[in-house]
Amino acid sequence: MTFSFTKTAQDPGSKARCGILTTAHGQIETPIFMPVGTVGSVKGVYHRDLKDDIKAEIILGNTYHLYLRPGLDILKAAGGLHRFENWDRPILTDSGGFQVFSLTGIRKLTPDGCTFQSHIDGSRHTFTPENNVDTQRIIGADIMMALDECCPGDADRKYAKKSLELTKNWLERWSRKFHESDPVYDYEQTFFPIIQGCIYPDLRVEAAEHALQFADAGIAIGGLAVGEPTEQMYEMLEVLDPVIPQDKARYLMGVGTPANLLEGIARGVDMFDCVMPTRNGRNGMLFTWNGIMNMRNAKWADDFSELDPSGTSFVDHTYSKAYVRHLFIAGEMFAAQIASEHNLAFYLDLVREARKHIKAGDFAAWKDVTVKKISQRL
Repeated sequence: MTFSFTKTAQDPGSKARCGILTTAHGQIETPIFMPVGTVGSVKGVYHRDLKDDIKAEIILGNTYHLYLRPGLDILKAAGGLHRFENWDRPILTDSGGFQVFSLTGIRKLTPDGCTFQSHIDGSRHTFTPENNVDTQRIIGADIMMALDECCPGDADRKYAKKSLELTKNWLERWSRKFHESDPVYDYEQTFFPIIQGCIYPDLRVEAAEHALQFADAGIAIGGLAVGEPTEQMYEMLEVLDPVIPQDKARYLMGVGTPANLLEGIARGVDMFDCVMPTRNGRNGMLFTWNGIMNMRNAKWADDFSELDPSGTSFVDHTYSKAYVRHLFIAGEMFAAQIASEHNLAFYLDLVREARKHIKAGDFAAWKDVTVKKISQRL
């Protein structure tokens, strides 16, 4: 098999671990953060910078967005998303379930699938487990996500139970179609089932035990960071840790802040993604090893020091706080690019440092100190 996950180190003071996830387009060291490239690009960031400076090992694409635009005909003619966007490292695609969940009012869920209106032109479309497999085969990601319903974080138990039954049914059909179909291109693909169950521990365990029947190298944890308190998210991770075998990579979907990453790693999570580094960066928020900066604040106007003297990002040693603030105040698009690349570099630096401390056996103590430092507002 092309795909495998191997644990390589365990922190003695927490559930944090290191591993190697092997895919058709290369190996990924975990814990890892995956930059989000929703429509075939990580917004505002050159691929050369993702590779050489940010050192991204894997990026994401989104099935919902890519299905609507540029569309499957274009992607297939290009030879898949890797060739279309000229990215030769691993890619993971979300099934689009979260995006459909977000279209409240213009989507309908049934046992067969989900019908939704395009946010682009209002046209109607349907995802079923079966055609969702076909769609992700054409997109060509190394790791595909099974179609699920992302249950709201504040859902009552009755709704959460009904939602989970729908997700379980869809997973069974999705897995059947996956194993009955072949890759469109000349490499293997795998998929991760998604554990739902909202904030109800017994439903999370039920979901995990069901999903594990279909899991190969890894499994995803969905439906968190969607409105529930952060402490409940951590509680669900603690509930799931003893249920998920050690030989499965664990992907916490759509999370989160730098502190969320470290707390997730401490609870056994291996993979993360979030739009926060780029979205917040475009709005002037920079994450650093000393804390969080709002680059529009007047206090940076005459501060000619580096953005993050403790960091390793290439932008840290090139541009001053005063210069980057000036760019934001002037409305210069270069500000958003610098901030996006800085934040992504910080996130990747953060997980690399986490790996070092896991291997050294002192992650738990390092995490406690680091979370406080990187979470403070400067």
